[in-house]
Amino acid sequence: MIDMIQKKVDALIRPEIRALKAYHVTNAAGLIKLDAMENPYSWPDNIRLAWLDALRQVTLNRYPDPDACRLRERLCAALGVPEEMELLLGNGSDELIQIILIAVSRPEAVVLAPTPTFVMYEMIATFTGMKFVGVPLTEDFTLDMPLLIKAMATHKPAVIFLSYPNNPTANLFAREDILRVIEQAPGLVVVDEAYHAFAGESFMDQLGQHNNLLIMRTFSKQGLAGLRLGVLAGPRYWLAEFNKVRLPYNIGTLTQASAEFVLAHLVLLDEQAGIIRAEREKLLKSLGRLKSVQVWASQANFILFRILNGDADQAFEGLRSRGVLVKNMNAAGGLLRNCLRVTVGTPEENAFFLKALEASC
Repeated sequence: MIDMIQKKVDALIRPEIRALKAYHVTNAAGLIKLDAMENPYSWPDNIRLAWLDALRQVTLNRYPDPDACRLRERLCAALGVPEEMELLLGNGSDELIQIILIAVSRPEAVVLAPTPTFVMYEMIATFTGMKFVGVPLTEDFTLDMPLLIKAMATHKPAVIFLSYPNNPTANLFAREDILRVIEQAPGLVVVDEAYHAFAGESFMDQLGQHNNLLIMRTFSKQGLAGLRLGVLAGPRYWLAEFNKVRLPYNIGTLTQASAEFVLAHLVLLDEQAGIIRAEREKLLKSLGRLKSVQVWASQANFILFRILNGDADQAFEGLRSRGVLVKNMNAAGGLLRNCLRVTVGTPEENAFFLKALEASC
């Protein structure tokens, strides 16, 4: 029976899907979780109670507003979306990436991004039957503009994704380089600003000045990872087409109500982001004093570093055995060889991590 099922699977499932490995999330039970770029701070009790009161008003027996009209209007104001621009909401940024690529997918269509970068660009390109082309960054994680321009001319990508700041390298690409990519790209350019709260830089003001530019944001990194709300901003003629392939009711009633509540308390999220930025600088200085690692500057809420004395896999296991979970980037090879990525936690978590790291490498 198992052999018969496997034959059926091999016959029906696309070979490029069979060749993939599912996105792996490491079990963090019992560990200090510093592997997923989450905000380590929860809400004060009074805010949590007020949120629960707001949720009591939700009618779960009815479908949500399919277009989330009120939420989108409030998001436009909160995010500073330029007039005449529109918003499309997704179940996290992942769904928005999928919506974009479903809409533009056709035989031989190409998705392009500088690499290393967010792994879901390549995975979702594969899901949608598109070819992914990665253009290597330079040794200091900047855009290799001659190589990138050549790749655009050769492959004529339908979509280019630029993570700003980039994940997992945590740096901002030069603004003039990104503008050059936007101006010369034959297709869409999506600037993914998932870590905007920790960088303070944005291309939101460029919307409407370039007919091929879209901006993607998420609330996951600011403390709402469990909410799963992604935002795509851009000209309505693009978003109207993407909306045709968006599944109906993709943003649930509880998510809409929670997001509207959060928009009334953005000061709290901004304060927490400020604390994380300050802790990031302290953590960078502490890592910089260690002779066993090489560390790079960060404009995000995580830090990439390389193990110099020993092996990253062993250091990763050493950290986990001491109660700390970080992200092991070593398997990616190339520029990420022997590298680990740590999320900025609370002062107590950061101190515990540093002590565990010193003992592990």
